[in-house]
This record gives sequence, C-alpha cells and structure tokens, in this order.
Amino acid sequence: MSQSRQWIPLESNPDVFNSWAAAAGLADQAQFEDIYGLDTELLAMVPEDVKAVTLLFPCSGTIATKDKEEDEKIAAQGQHPIDPTIFWMKQTIVNACGTMGLLHALINSGVKFAPESPLARFVDECKGKTPLERVKILEETTLFEQIHTSAANSGQTTVPEDLDTYLHFTCFVKAPDTTAKETESQARGWRVIELDGRRNGPIDRGECTNLLQDVAKFVKEHYINESKNVNFSMMALCSDKTT
Repeated sequence: MSQSRQWIPLESNPDVFNSWAAAAGLADQAQFEDIYGLDTELLAMVPEDVKAVTLLFPCSGTIATKDKEEDEKIAAQGQHPIDPTIFWMKQTIVNACGTMGLLHALINSGVKFAPESPLARFVDECKGKTPLERVKILEETTLFEQIHTSAANSGQTTVPEDLDTYLHFTCFVKAPDTTAKETESQARGWRVIELDGRRNGPIDRGECTNLLQDVAKFVKEHYINESKNVNFSMMALCSDKTT
C-alpha cells in the first residue's frame, strides 16, 4: 500500500459505520448491527435479512501467512468463478480498510443511495474501471476522506497518536453462483464472497444458504482458530425492520 496517504483507523462500531453510511448517501432502510458472538443463540440476536458482514481481525502472524499462500494458490490454480457484477477494489491508502469495507458492503448489497450523493457519484464514476482505477478515484475524492475522518473521530475510543495498526477490515457478501443454472424446480444458488482490499481480488468462500451463519462458520474456522489474538469484531448490515 502507498505510504504517502494514511487515514485515521475506523472503530468497529455500528454507530461509526452508520454515521459514515448516512453521510455518504445511504438512502435505504438498512443499518449496521453488532454481532456479539458466533454461537447460535448470539447469532439469533442479529436482525434477519443480513446483506453483508464486516470483520475486524489481526492481520498478522499465521493469518497473514495463510492469506499470502492462498493468493499464490488462486493465482496458480484459479478458484470457483466469481459473479462479474461484484464490486471490488484494491486498497492503497493506509488505514482506509474501514472505508473499503463499507464501500464493499454497501455497493454489493443492493441498498439504495441518494441521487447525487458521494456514494451514487462514486459508483457511477467507477463503471467500467479496473480495481486500481477505482481506488484512484477514491484517493482523489476528498469528500470520502472527510467522511472517514469525521466517522473515525466519532468513535468511543480516543484517536491514537500512532496511527499504525495491525487490525484490518474485510467484508463478506453473497453473490449468484454463475455456474449453476436456474430450473423450474430449483432456484439458482448463491456463493459467499470475501472482499478484502489487501488481497488480489474477490475470494469465493463456498455455498451460501444463510449469509450470517455461513460467514460465522468460516470466520471461526479460518480466522479465530488460526490466531491466539482476541481482537476480533464483527458487524452485520441488516434491513431496518423498525421503520
């Protein structure tokens, strides 16, 4: 990542993410909610109709090593085909992973953006662009940096003087299985897709029958079990059924 730009890290906090989304132009009745744990009874506390899941995790040690090995394996052997409509971009700005996670979650979840809002204009400008061209647009859109900074300063913790952090956001969404054909008796299947700006592209994480439960199982097996660190935090983007 480019070391010339460094933003303030975002806190994994629904109020912070919802503040960012509102300022950027989210017009849909959707909001981020805490995921308090991965056990069945704790997952049941999350509102239904989960559209995306964000994960804050320690990007170091075994996790970082296995990510690198997986990127090399995908480059050499490929992976399950990814729906081409999935929006992903490379992260080049230090500590921008919170905004990257927000953009990946919101743009790929089918929520609505206010006309002429930063989100609506950003999506329009990114049409037909490569992942690196998209992040160049992000770098040049100072309004997003202002929204990010405002949200970062609204968190419950004091902004540290040392902005270097080993914590990183990734995002999970669902996408149609492009290899499965819809029939009269069976609808087209879905896949869980991980979107991480550190990586080389979207990553298929298997069949999706229930996004929240499928992501919880994957995170437990491939993130939490691979680290002795306890600094994990998850949120879900859900439809707001109360309005």
